[in-house]
Amino acid sequence: MRMLRWMCGNTRMDKIKNEDIREKVSVAPIDDKMRETRLRWFGHVQRRSLDAPIRRCEQLALVGTRRGRGKPRKYWGEVIRWDMARLQISEDMTLDRKLWRSSIKIVPPLSVYSQLNIREVFIAFLGFFMAASVEVTVP
Repeated sequence: MRMLRWMCGNTRMDKIKNEDIREKVSVAPIDDKMRETRLRWFGHVQRRSLDAPIRRCEQLALVGTRRGRGKPRKYWGEVIRWDMARLQISEDMTLDRKLWRSSIKIVPPLSVYSQLNIREVFIAFLGFFMAASVEVTVP
């Protein structure tokens, strides 16, 4: 967030919300990007052959070990299942790489500047140059 604030010319003293800065710079939230990365790795693993070491490690089960007290830890498989449920996708989709990548891709929100059309941007620049009292000839 520090870099995004610096790009906008703001500091923490300005007390601008993180969501507002992310929207201004057109950056997706970090938890969405982490979910995308986890699911991208999951698709890579699923497309490997069953003989690959990563696939064999996936099926390992520790027998005879006791879990400690307190809240059980999250396992990678559980987090992947929650991510897939949230995006409403299934494991079968991993076999088609293009479909999988398009399903998990997080598109950042459009900023205010990217929603403007070319004419409005040109008029805004013209206004800037006129305010700076610079001669501008329009073709």
